[in-house]
Amino acid sequence: MSTQPVLQQRIQPRAVLFDYGNVLCRPQHRAEVEAMAGVLAVPADRFEEAYWKDRLLFDEGAITPEAYWSGVASALSRTLANGRRERLIELDNQSWSHPDPVMVRWAIDLRAAGVRTAVLSNMPITLRVHLRSCEWLPEFDYSCYSCDVLSAKPAPEIFRNCLRGVGAAPEEALFLDDRAENVEAARALGIHAIQFAGPEQAQCEIEPRYDLPLAIRDPA
Repeated sequence: MSTQPVLQQRIQPRAVLFDYGNVLCRPQHRAEVEAMAGVLAVPADRFEEAYWKDRLLFDEGAITPEAYWSGVASALSRTLANGRRERLIELDNQSWSHPDPVMVRWAIDLRAAGVRTAVLSNMPITLRVHLRSCEWLPEFDYSCYSCDVLSAKPAPEIFRNCLRGVGAAPEEALFLDDRAENVEAARALGIHAIQFAGPEQAQCEIEPRYDLPLAIRDPA
């Protein structure tokens, strides 16, 4: 009897779904968080607590930008007089606008090679509008933003919306996201998913398991 190991056949995804924050774009810079905190004259750690408290509601369009930022200010016993809301929105948009060139290039290359691509992201309407002017953001076969579909990860509805839009069954899609709860939600629906911690880590997990035409590589 042969004792040679059986090689597992690699999966060939029809579509790759990309989270936006911390996947296609890099994490917020600490200096930008501190700048937002400075607008309200509070320590950065206190600001972050208020910033994230209702962020998911903001992402899924359940509250308006005015209500969200008023809530942040109120939680910190501050007001939004003298253009503070506009400045906070500007800084917030900037903080989520630093592309990861490796992942952006891979998304472009995959689509050029015939793999369907989608962005699947929790995102407030203010950032969604801002990204329309970001020329670095690649073209996708489908864009699924929580503020547009009024549902946010890890809810199953947003995943189903994205799959319909990109034209793939769950088992035909590979999803990359930095948050464990979103990865687990995708897997519960039958979607292949990897928790993203950086291009090198993603490449190491993708290469032995998935048959994709191009490797993640530095565009330089």
